[in-house]
Amino acid sequence: MTLSNLTTPEGIFGLAPLIVIFPLIGLLINIIFGSRFEEKVIGTVASLAAGLSFLTALLMMFALIGKPEGGVVPLVEWITIGGLNLNWAFQIDTLSVTMMLVVAGVGTLIHIYSIGYMHEDVRHNSDPGRYKRFFVYMNLFIAAMMILVSSDNYLMMFVGWEGVGLCSFLLIGFWYEKGVNGTANATAAKKAMVVNRIGDAGFLIALFIMFGAFGSLTFEEVFALGPQIAEATPWIILAITLFFLVAVTGKSAQLPLFVWLPDAMAGPTPVSALIHAATMVTAGVYLIARTGELYMLVPAAQTWVTFVGGITALMAAIIAAGQFDIKKVLAYSTISQLGFMVAAVGMGAFVAGMFHLVMHAFFKALLFLSAGSVIHGMHHGQHYVSHHGTSKMKHQDGPHLDVQDIRNMGGLRNRMPTTFWVFTIGGLALAGIFPFAGFWSKDEILAESLLLQPPVYWLLTIAAIFTAFYVGRQLLLVFFGSPRSQAAGHAEESPRVMTYPLIILAFFSVIGGALNLPGVYTFTNWLEHSIAHLHKGEFNLLVAIISTGLALLALGIAWIFYGPRYEELLKLPKAKRPDDPLRKSLGPVFVAMESKFWVDELYELLFVKPYMAVSNFVGEIIDWRFWHDWVHNVVIAGGFRVFTRIMAVRIDLGIIDGIANGLGSGAKSFSRLLSRTQTGFVRNYALMVFFGVVLILGYLVLRY
Repeated sequence: MTLSNLTTPEGIFGLAPLIVIFPLIGLLINIIFGSRFEEKVIGTVASLAAGLSFLTALLMMFALIGKPEGGVVPLVEWITIGGLNLNWAFQIDTLSVTMMLVVAGVGTLIHIYSIGYMHEDVRHNSDPGRYKRFFVYMNLFIAAMMILVSSDNYLMMFVGWEGVGLCSFLLIGFWYEKGVNGTANATAAKKAMVVNRIGDAGFLIALFIMFGAFGSLTFEEVFALGPQIAEATPWIILAITLFFLVAVTGKSAQLPLFVWLPDAMAGPTPVSALIHAATMVTAGVYLIARTGELYMLVPAAQTWVTFVGGITALMAAIIAAGQFDIKKVLAYSTISQLGFMVAAVGMGAFVAGMFHLVMHAFFKALLFLSAGSVIHGMHHGQHYVSHHGTSKMKHQDGPHLDVQDIRNMGGLRNRMPTTFWVFTIGGLALAGIFPFAGFWSKDEILAESLLLQPPVYWLLTIAAIFTAFYVGRQLLLVFFGSPRSQAAGHAEESPRVMTYPLIILAFFSVIGGALNLPGVYTFTNWLEHSIAHLHKGEFNLLVAIISTGLALLALGIAWIFYGPRYEELLKLPKAKRPDDPLRKSLGPVFVAMESKFWVDELYELLFVKPYMAVSNFVGEIIDWRFWHDWVHNVVIAGGFRVFTRIMAVRIDLGIIDGIANGLGSGAKSFSRLLSRTQTGFVRNYALMVFFGVVLILGYLVLRY
């Protein structure tokens, strides 16, 4: 490629492989030379690799302005088996480039933030040597996600799909020996891997059906044949899209496979931000948007997708309002917001769903990284108390104070002002308050659902109310009132390498809505070049007013429960930490919310325990006692021993050795008999010769 080629869109498209190559180069440099680098150099190399990938995505965006229809960039011939011919090729269009910009842009900010966060985290966990490993995994995560979103065929997409699954396993279990009983983090990683294998099985079955029906896995060929297949055998399209839905429920944490995502908080906080905001969980939404041409052919599949998203959005929002771990609240919030996106793309509102995906990437990355900043500050406060506090102060907090429990916080707006403001911006964007980014994207989904699927509108509206409530609850418990622990009272603001990315994300969380403002619809016009049958939604002022009013009402209710009245409870005699006032108001309902509606326990009862029982039966009874002890030891080994004993004693010793010994004995007896003729006297030998001559002559005479 020459520099002159870079002046044309096609020439710039040729740079597409660099979006994957740059992160791979970054991780290889750190693998080979990282042991010689200082921590800042390791983090800089990884961040620069992600940043160069983002720069490449920007070039793709500018090239698409000149050629909006995009193109396919083949890299190498990949698979040729029978009728299957696939290249390793990059799909460059407005949909894929949107995902590239989100993954690489937000991912780069998370990498930069991680330079400061992991410096403390590896020391808090007493293993600075893992600093390099963390950034290697992070670069690998970016590379895998880039493969997923840039592929021009479903099999290449599946490679990236599995790649992000692997990276999530490695990063969720990054501190695999930590957690409750030294196994909780490893168990969380294993849970994510196992649950996602169920979804991945759905993806593979969809691919098998697709290849059998279409003879291809390339987007262009599949979509071209879609209407013809749908007319002849509509059940094939229905089966493909429903099995893809199974894949989506795993990767994008929807009912019934959402249970892995809250446990993913076991990983370092930057990992939570990367998974929840920019990479893995958005893959399912992208899959449906990319496959939209098939979903539009089968309304039944659209209905299933829409209601799965709507029910998930409501259920997760309710659970989030009953959690106390600062990251768990955000985890269930992510599940809920993904429900909004899945419902949107399911009903055909692809622009609304993708618009919310982009806005959510900004404010959810902001919220997770801000939560990490809070945890970082609480750790500093805990460290201060353990080294400088009085014995009474140390006793009050204790060595095992949970620095992620929002009930142990309070008053942090004074100790961590930058974190407070950016967290507030992210929270208001999540709550859908005007004019923040979330207001525009969430209200667009609500307006579309009212038009296309009214029952889902009510599900999402109630979910939005709970969203604003748990945002207010979290803000008030974390940042307002007085500190409820000595660690909170001595928390420190995070360093600039952590706060600067937060400020950038906060900026986009404020102005991001300009991407698709009513009357301009820049994002809508952008995506219409990639998504066929694009539904152009219109701004609904009434929906916006209702949703904003309900969100403000929910924030007000949160203030009633967790504002000054909650602080008054702290002043009661011998009051250490008052319980959540919702418990008294809602009783068993709050217990259900706090217990996550016992979904994990239900799955444990219905699936895990029966599976373990069957596994133990197969392992202990079938495999060990029957197959090993009886078949191997009794039948095979015992039979072999009997057979060898017969062969050795009866056949070998009795027959073969008997014959050999008999021949020897016969030869010995015969030789002994012959030895009697050997007397040593010449007269005897002469006599024998004489008799021999007589016998010969007698024979001759008689014969003739």
